[in-house]
Order: sequence, then structure tokens, then C-alpha cells
Amino acid sequence: RLFRQEGTCYQQAKQVLHAAVPERLQGREKETGLLRQFLLEHVLGRRPGSLYVSGAPGTGKTACLSRVLLDCKEKLAGSRTVVLNCMALGSPHSVFPALAQQLGLPMATGRERIRSLEKHLTAQGPMVLLVLDELDQLESKGQDVLYTLFEWPQLPSSRLVLVGLANALDLTDRSLARLGAHLAGKPRLLHFPPYTKEQLTLILQERLGQVAGDPVLDSAALQFCARKVSAVSGDARKALDVCRRAVEVVELEVRGQTLLKPLPRGES
Repeated sequence: RLFRQEGTCYQQAKQVLHAAVPERLQGREKETGLLRQFLLEHVLGRRPGSLYVSGAPGTGKTACLSRVLLDCKEKLAGSRTVVLNCMALGSPHSVFPALAQQLGLPMATGRERIRSLEKHLTAQGPMVLLVLDELDQLESKGQDVLYTLFEWPQLPSSRLVLVGLANALDLTDRSLARLGAHLAGKPRLLHFPPYTKEQLTLILQERLGQVAGDPVLDSAALQFCARKVSAVSGDARKALDVCRRAVEVVELEVRGQTLLKPLPRGES
């Protein structure tokens, strides 16, 4: 009973340190604003186009886009949003049947499937927002899959807005060089730099500030963690993970000490 009372703050701390999408993303105000501006300009303005979002793991790419999609849900209600994680696809070409299924198109194979998708995306109808996370998983021999996807927004009467997310900064220059031949076909670029020590400290402080009572982790400890993680990777998920593990260690120590405490009112 004693441990249940004292252990509540540790449970809360572990919960807030999970890498869920928060209400506000510290240190990513600029990138969040640019994402929102791009989506509203292109989807609401019915302007087909493409955006390539790059950044190392844990720099907030997916979290920012998820936050923007949640915040703009009502504004984007008149369009069709499809989100695919390319890591879950069996092969680069699997993106086409996965997209066809999400759009409710009849089953087809090979070139016929691609023609069916192109016909659908250039016909009359609401704008289609396609988000491809882990886009680098679609790299293939000749890069035909990536070229096909990024050329779709340039088709006459296209209603596709494409957003791709990946780690590599140079994926479009390396794998999609031909798109640069006509400037309109080149996707807009948005890079997420690694988090700084100050940004990581703010992220950790904001998360743990949601836990009632005395601070679970000391301020100096948070700054130490932020400094170490920023020097290696700037990965916010890593910083959250380190702090969560620290809370677990403290929780186990407190559990052991609590078991040795005498019970109140002389209970045996």
C-alpha cells in the first residue's frame, strides 16, 4: 500500500517520457509552421506538389507532421489523406497496391495498376494528400518507383500532394536527379537538424513538468543527459529513453526501501 502511494509519480514520469506526439513540439516551431503552410497552400489551394522532409532519426519529422495533421484535421476534411510507412511494405513496388487499396480502387497488376492510379489522381475529385514515411525504403534499381511517385503531382489535372520523409539529406539529389531538369518537378525540401542541448533540456523539462509533486529527476541530471545526447546524435527519442530508464532504476530502489519500512499503526 505504501509503495502504491509513493510509486505513483514514477508511473506518471514513465508515461510522459514515452515518445508520443505532444500538444506542442519544443524547438520545432519553425518546421511545424512550414509544414502547416505547405499543406494548407497546396491541399486547400488545390495546387499539386511535393515536399521532401529530411532529418536524422529522433529529430521530430514524423511527430511534427502528425501534430500538423491532427491540428488541421477539420481544414483538411474535404480532402483524402493517406499515410503509409514504407518500412512495412514488402518491396518498393508494394507501395502501388497499398495506395490503391487505401483509395478503394479495384485490384490490378503491373502497369495496369499504375495506369489506374494515374487515371484516378488526374480525374475530378477531392485533393489527395499522400504521406510516405521512411521514403528511402522505396529506392530501387533505376529508381522507377520514386520517379513515378514524384512525377504524379506534375501530371496535367493532377490532384496529388506528396510528402515524403526520410533520414538522408541528399536523397532527392542522389536518386531523383532527373526531376531537377524541369524545376517545377523538383520537390520542395525541409530539413530537420539534430536537437541542441538547450532544446533537449526543454523537451525533458516540459514532459516531466506534467508530473505532480516534487521533481522526479534533478534539473542538473536533465541537462547532463541533454548534453550527452546532443553531442552524439541530437535524438530526442534517445533522451526520453535514457530518462525513462533512470526513472525505472530509481523506482526499483524505492520499491526495495519501501518493503523494509514499518507499516503504520503497528500492523504486522
